[in-house]
Amino acid sequence: MEIILNGQAKQIADPYTVGQLVSELFSANGKGIAVAINQSVVPKSDWPIRQLSPNDQITLITATQGG
Repeated sequence: MEIILNGQAKQIADPYTVGQLVSELFSANGKGIAVAINQSVVPKSDWPIRQLSPNDQITLITATQGG
């Protein structure tokens, strides 16, 4: 299925969870990462069970340090 990840089309398997997507993209355990689907924030506790749907608009934001 196709999702929109940070404005870019991406093909993923079906079914697929937020947790799987974060694990695929980041080697860390999700620390410092925020996820929104269709402009609604998804709590980290929901990542393992939140299924993605075709054409979901997903925004991933990573925290950075600096001043």
